[in-house]
Amino acid sequence: QVQLVESGGGLVQPGGSLRLSCAASGNIFGAYPMAWYRQAPGLQREWVAKITYGGTTTYANFVKGRFTISRDAAKITVYLHMDGMKPEDTATYYCFSVGQNAWGQGTQVTVSS
Repeated sequence: QVQLVESGGGLVQPGGSLRLSCAASGNIFGAYPMAWYRQAPGLQREWVAKITYGGTTTYANFVKGRFTISRDAAKITVYLHMDGMKPEDTATYYCFSVGQNAWGQGTQVTVSS
């Protein structure tokens, strides 16, 4: 079983940037696509971005052009770089291993002045 641990969340001003990390241990996700989701209070969890093992990326329309998903060469850590952040980006962000159906515990991101 893979374990996923997110980090990098925090408070950022509108227009600012953050980079989230998702580190894997155990049965690591090397061969699987990875995704980021987010969940704001009172709302359903929504998909944000996905990256395949080969590096192909896809994004939700509401983050396209602002967020970038990537993974390191060892395929052990996945990142979500967020630019041009908006208050509506405030949520708990979760890492997800597609195929292994494994979630991280989440990291809180708050965009506020």
